[in-house]
Amino acid sequence: MKAVKQYKTVIISDVHLGSEGSKAKEVTLFLKSVTCETLIMNGDIIDGWQLKKGGSWKKKHTAFFRTILKMIENQHTKVVYLRGNHDDFLDQIIPFSLGKSFTIQRDIILKSGKKNFLITHGDIFDSVTSNMKWLAYLGDVGYTILLSFNKLYNQYRSWRGMEYYSFSQRIKQRVKEAVNYVSDFEEKLVELAKANHCDGIICGHIHKPDMRKIDDITYMNSGDWVESLTALVEDHKGNWELLYFLNENHFDLEDEDLEEIDDEAFTNAKGVFMSVA
Repeated sequence: MKAVKQYKTVIISDVHLGSEGSKAKEVTLFLKSVTCETLIMNGDIIDGWQLKKGGSWKKKHTAFFRTILKMIENQHTKVVYLRGNHDDFLDQIIPFSLGKSFTIQRDIILKSGKKNFLITHGDIFDSVTSNMKWLAYLGDVGYTILLSFNKLYNQYRSWRGMEYYSFSQRIKQRVKEAVNYVSDFEEKLVELAKANHCDGIICGHIHKPDMRKIDDITYMNSGDWVESLTALVEDHKGNWELLYFLNENHFDLEDEDLEEIDDEAFTNAKGVFMSVA
Protein backbone atom coordinates (compact mmCIF):
# COMPACT_ATOMS: atom_id res chain seq x y z
CA MET A 1 0.00 0.00 0.00
CA LYS A 2 1.21 3.52 -0.77
CA ALA A 3 2.24 5.98 1.92
CA VAL A 4 -0.59 7.74 3.71
CA LYS A 5 -1.30 11.20 2.26
CA GLN A 6 -2.12 14.10 4.56
CA TYR A 7 -4.83 16.64 3.77
CA LYS A 8 -6.67 19.38 5.58
CA THR A 9 -10.08 18.43 4.14
CA VAL A 10 -11.45 15.38 2.32
CA ILE A 11 -14.92 15.38 0.74
CA ILE A 12 -16.73 12.28 -0.51
CA SER A 13 -20.34 11.83 -1.58
CA ASP A 14 -22.78 9.38 -3.14
CA VAL A 15 -21.35 6.16 -1.72
CA HIS A 16 -24.84 4.57 -1.69
CA LEU A 17 -24.13 1.97 0.98
CA GLY A 18 -26.84 -0.69 0.85
CA SER A 19 -27.06 -0.68 -2.93
CA GLU A 20 -25.58 -3.25 -5.29
CA GLY A 21 -23.48 -0.65 -7.10
CA SER A 22 -21.73 0.81 -4.05
CA LYS A 23 -17.94 0.51 -4.17
CA ALA A 24 -17.69 0.18 -0.38
CA LYS A 25 -14.34 -1.65 -0.43
CA GLU A 26 -12.73 0.97 -2.63
CA VAL A 27 -13.91 3.98 -0.62
CA THR A 28 -12.84 2.31 2.63
CA LEU A 29 -9.41 1.60 1.20
CA PHE A 30 -9.19 5.21 0.00
CA LEU A 31 -9.99 6.53 3.49
CA LYS A 32 -7.31 4.27 4.95
CA SER A 33 -4.79 5.82 2.54
CA VAL A 34 -5.32 9.40 3.78
CA THR A 35 -5.42 11.47 6.94
CA CYS A 36 -7.34 14.72 7.29
CA GLU A 37 -8.45 17.29 9.82
CA THR A 38 -12.00 17.32 8.44
CA LEU A 39 -13.92 14.65 6.55
CA ILE A 40 -17.14 15.82 4.90
CA MET A 41 -19.56 13.15 3.70
CA ASN A 42 -21.75 15.12 1.33
CA GLY A 43 -24.96 13.13 1.07
CA ASP A 44 -26.22 9.77 -0.21
CA ILE A 45 -23.71 7.91 1.93
CA ILE A 46 -26.39 5.43 2.98
CA ASP A 47 -28.92 4.49 0.30
CA GLY A 48 -32.16 4.38 2.26
CA TRP A 49 -34.18 4.04 -0.95
CA GLN A 50 -32.45 0.78 -1.88
CA LEU A 51 -32.64 -0.58 1.66
CA LYS A 52 -36.39 0.01 1.70
CA LYS A 53 -36.71 -1.88 -1.59
CA GLY A 54 -34.80 -4.91 -0.34
CA GLY A 55 -31.20 -3.80 -0.70
CA SER A 56 -28.69 -5.55 1.53
CA TRP A 57 -26.48 -4.13 4.27
CA LYS A 58 -23.19 -6.02 4.14
CA LYS A 59 -20.14 -6.34 6.35
CA LYS A 60 -18.14 -4.13 3.99
CA HIS A 61 -20.69 -1.36 4.53
CA THR A 62 -20.24 -1.56 8.28
CA ALA A 63 -16.45 -1.69 7.76
CA PHE A 64 -16.74 1.73 6.10
CA PHE A 65 -18.18 3.25 9.27
CA ARG A 66 -15.61 1.44 11.43
CA THR A 67 -12.92 3.21 9.41
CA ILE A 68 -14.67 6.55 10.01
CA LEU A 69 -14.73 5.87 13.76
CA LYS A 70 -11.02 5.04 13.73
CA MET A 71 -10.29 8.32 11.93
CA ILE A 72 -12.12 10.16 14.71
CA GLU A 73 -10.39 8.20 17.46
CA ASN A 74 -6.85 7.91 16.11
CA GLN A 75 -6.50 11.02 13.93
CA HIS A 76 -8.93 13.30 15.80
CA THR A 77 -10.70 13.90 12.47
CA LYS A 78 -13.82 16.05 12.57
CA VAL A 79 -16.55 14.31 10.57
CA VAL A 80 -19.50 16.16 9.04
CA TYR A 81 -22.32 14.12 7.48
CA LEU A 82 -24.54 16.19 5.17
CA ARG A 83 -27.95 14.79 4.29
CA GLY A 84 -28.72 13.82 0.69
CA ASN A 85 -31.92 12.63 -0.95
CA HIS A 86 -31.20 8.90 -0.68
CA ASP A 87 -30.50 9.29 3.05
CA ASP A 88 -33.41 11.65 3.66
CA PHE A 89 -34.38 9.50 6.67
CA LEU A 90 -31.82 11.66 8.51
CA ASP A 91 -34.42 14.44 8.49
CA GLN A 92 -35.77 12.76 11.62
CA ILE A 93 -32.68 13.64 13.67
CA ILE A 94 -31.16 16.72 11.98
CA PRO A 95 -29.41 18.64 13.44
CA PHE A 96 -27.42 16.04 15.38
CA SER A 97 -24.03 16.25 17.06
CA LEU A 98 -21.88 13.84 19.02
CA GLY A 99 -19.44 16.07 20.84
CA LYS A 100 -17.28 18.16 18.51
CA SER A 101 -16.17 15.21 16.39
CA PHE A 102 -19.33 14.19 14.54
CA THR A 103 -22.29 16.18 13.24
CA ILE A 104 -25.20 15.56 10.87
CA GLN A 105 -26.69 18.58 9.11
CA ARG A 106 -28.06 19.84 5.79
CA ASP A 107 -25.21 22.07 4.63
CA ILE A 108 -22.12 23.86 5.86
CA ILE A 109 -19.93 26.84 4.95
CA LEU A 110 -16.26 25.85 4.90
CA LYS A 111 -13.46 28.40 5.18
CA SER A 112 -10.59 27.51 2.86
CA GLY A 113 -7.73 29.98 3.00
CA LYS A 114 -9.33 33.35 2.38
CA LYS A 115 -12.33 31.85 0.60
CA ASN A 116 -15.67 30.50 1.82
CA PHE A 117 -17.29 27.47 0.20
CA LEU A 118 -20.92 26.48 0.59
CA ILE A 119 -21.18 22.69 0.76
CA THR A 120 -24.53 21.01 0.09
CA HIS A 121 -25.57 17.75 -1.56
CA GLY A 122 -27.48 19.57 -4.31
CA ASP A 123 -30.76 17.65 -4.47
CA ILE A 124 -32.71 20.78 -3.49
CA PHE A 125 -32.25 21.94 -7.11
CA ASP A 126 -33.42 18.65 -8.60
CA SER A 127 -37.10 19.15 -9.46
CA VAL A 128 -37.60 15.40 -9.81
CA THR A 129 -36.34 14.44 -6.35
CA SER A 130 -37.93 17.51 -4.76
CA ASN A 131 -41.37 17.52 -6.37
CA MET A 132 -41.88 14.12 -8.06
CA LYS A 133 -40.31 11.56 -5.74
CA TRP A 134 -42.24 8.70 -7.39
CA LEU A 135 -40.48 9.49 -10.66
CA ALA A 136 -37.14 9.67 -8.88
CA TYR A 137 -37.78 6.20 -7.42
CA LEU A 138 -38.62 4.90 -10.90
CA GLY A 139 -35.44 6.40 -12.29
CA ASP A 140 -33.49 4.81 -9.43
CA VAL A 141 -34.81 1.38 -10.43
CA GLY A 142 -33.72 1.93 -14.02
CA TYR A 143 -30.29 3.14 -12.91
CA THR A 144 -29.87 0.05 -10.69
CA ILE A 145 -30.70 -2.26 -13.61
CA LEU A 146 -28.26 -0.38 -15.84
CA LEU A 147 -25.51 -0.75 -13.22
CA SER A 148 -26.11 -4.50 -13.01
CA PHE A 149 -25.74 -4.83 -16.78
CA ASN A 150 -22.74 -2.52 -16.67
CA LYS A 151 -21.08 -4.76 -14.06
CA LEU A 152 -21.44 -7.88 -16.21
CA TYR A 153 -20.23 -6.08 -19.33
CA ASN A 154 -17.15 -4.74 -17.57
CA GLN A 155 -16.30 -8.17 -16.20
CA TYR A 156 -16.12 -9.27 -19.83
CA ARG A 157 -14.04 -6.19 -20.76
CA SER A 158 -11.67 -6.89 -17.86
CA TRP A 159 -11.27 -10.48 -19.05
CA ARG A 160 -10.36 -9.10 -22.48
CA GLY A 161 -7.86 -6.68 -20.94
CA MET A 162 -9.97 -3.66 -21.82
CA GLU A 163 -10.60 -0.52 -19.74
CA TYR A 164 -13.72 0.14 -17.65
CA TYR A 165 -16.64 1.56 -19.63
CA SER A 166 -19.62 3.37 -18.07
CA PHE A 167 -22.93 3.05 -19.88
CA SER A 168 -24.73 5.54 -17.68
CA GLN A 169 -22.07 8.22 -18.07
CA ARG A 170 -22.09 7.69 -21.83
CA ILE A 171 -25.88 8.03 -21.95
CA LYS A 172 -25.76 11.23 -19.89
CA GLN A 173 -23.22 12.71 -22.32
CA ARG A 174 -25.32 11.88 -25.38
CA VAL A 175 -28.83 12.76 -24.26
CA LYS A 176 -29.52 16.47 -24.76
CA GLU A 177 -32.03 16.63 -21.91
CA ALA A 178 -29.47 15.19 -19.50
CA VAL A 179 -26.86 17.73 -20.61
CA ASN A 180 -29.34 20.58 -20.12
CA TYR A 181 -30.32 19.20 -16.71
CA VAL A 182 -26.70 19.15 -15.51
CA SER A 183 -26.09 22.67 -16.82
CA ASP A 184 -29.21 24.00 -15.08
CA PHE A 185 -28.23 22.19 -11.87
CA GLU A 186 -24.79 23.79 -11.86
CA GLU A 187 -26.11 27.29 -12.61
CA LYS A 188 -28.62 27.14 -9.74
CA LEU A 189 -25.95 26.05 -7.29
CA VAL A 190 -23.69 28.89 -8.42
CA GLU A 191 -26.53 31.33 -7.75
CA LEU A 192 -26.97 29.79 -4.30
CA ALA A 193 -23.29 30.37 -3.55
CA LYS A 194 -23.63 34.01 -4.61
CA ALA A 195 -26.72 34.45 -2.44
CA ASN A 196 -24.74 33.18 0.54
CA HIS A 197 -21.80 35.48 -0.27
CA CYS A 198 -19.50 32.51 -0.85
CA ASP A 199 -16.60 32.17 -3.27
CA GLY A 200 -17.47 28.62 -4.26
CA ILE A 201 -19.96 25.79 -4.14
CA ILE A 202 -19.21 22.11 -3.44
CA CYS A 203 -21.86 19.49 -4.19
CA GLY A 204 -22.53 15.90 -5.24
CA HIS A 205 -25.83 14.30 -6.30
CA ILE A 206 -25.42 14.05 -10.09
CA HIS A 207 -22.45 11.63 -10.05
CA LYS A 208 -20.41 13.93 -12.28
CA PRO A 209 -17.04 14.89 -10.77
CA ASP A 210 -15.95 18.37 -11.78
CA MET A 211 -13.90 21.38 -10.73
CA ARG A 212 -14.07 24.66 -12.66
CA LYS A 213 -15.04 28.34 -12.61
CA ILE A 214 -18.59 29.45 -13.42
CA ASP A 215 -19.22 33.21 -13.33
CA ASP A 216 -16.25 33.79 -11.00
CA ILE A 217 -17.61 31.14 -8.61
CA THR A 218 -15.59 27.98 -8.06
CA TYR A 219 -17.84 24.99 -8.78
CA MET A 220 -16.73 21.60 -7.46
CA ASN A 221 -18.54 18.26 -7.53
CA SER A 222 -17.05 15.36 -5.58
CA GLY A 223 -18.51 12.74 -7.93
CA ASP A 224 -19.49 9.35 -6.52
CA TRP A 225 -18.36 5.91 -5.32
CA VAL A 226 -20.55 3.92 -7.68
CA GLU A 227 -18.80 4.59 -10.98
CA SER A 228 -16.45 7.60 -10.85
CA LEU A 229 -14.72 6.69 -7.54
CA THR A 230 -13.63 10.26 -6.84
CA ALA A 231 -13.01 12.61 -3.94
CA LEU A 232 -12.18 16.27 -3.42
CA VAL A 233 -9.18 17.05 -1.23
CA GLU A 234 -7.75 20.30 0.16
CA ASP A 235 -4.11 20.61 1.18
CA HIS A 236 -2.91 22.76 4.07
CA LYS A 237 -2.27 25.70 1.72
CA GLY A 238 -5.89 25.85 0.57
CA ASN A 239 -5.32 24.17 -2.80
CA TRP A 240 -8.05 21.81 -4.02
CA GLU A 241 -7.67 18.68 -6.14
CA LEU A 242 -10.07 16.15 -7.60
CA LEU A 243 -8.71 12.64 -6.99
CA TYR A 244 -9.63 9.63 -9.11
CA PHE A 245 -9.13 6.47 -7.05
CA LEU A 246 -8.60 4.20 -10.05
CA ASN A 247 -5.86 6.49 -11.37
CA GLU A 248 -4.19 7.17 -8.03
CA ASN A 249 -4.04 3.64 -6.67
CA HIS A 250 -3.19 0.14 -7.75
CA PHE A 251 -4.37 -1.94 -4.82
CA ASP A 252 -5.40 -5.55 -4.66
CA LEU A 253 -8.57 -5.50 -2.59
CA GLU A 254 -8.06 -8.32 -0.13
CA ASP A 255 -10.28 -9.23 2.81
CA GLU A 256 -7.59 -8.24 5.29
CA ASP A 257 -7.79 -4.66 4.00
CA LEU A 258 -11.30 -4.52 5.42
CA GLU A 259 -11.08 -5.67 9.01
CA GLU A 260 -13.74 -8.29 9.65
CA ILE A 261 -16.25 -7.66 12.38
CA ASP A 262 -17.85 -10.36 14.47
CA ASP A 263 -21.24 -11.70 13.42
CA GLU A 264 -23.08 -10.26 16.43
CA ALA A 265 -21.82 -6.72 15.78
CA PHE A 266 -22.69 -7.05 12.11
CA THR A 267 -26.21 -8.28 12.86
CA ASN A 268 -26.84 -5.45 15.33
CA ALA A 269 -25.54 -2.78 12.95
CA LYS A 270 -27.60 -4.16 10.07
CA GLY A 271 -30.72 -4.10 12.21
CA VAL A 272 -30.16 -0.49 13.21
CA PHE A 273 -29.66 0.83 9.69
CA MET A 274 -32.52 -1.22 8.20
CA SER A 275 -34.94 0.05 10.86
CA VAL A 276 -33.90 3.69 10.46
CA ALA A 277 -34.00 3.55 6.65
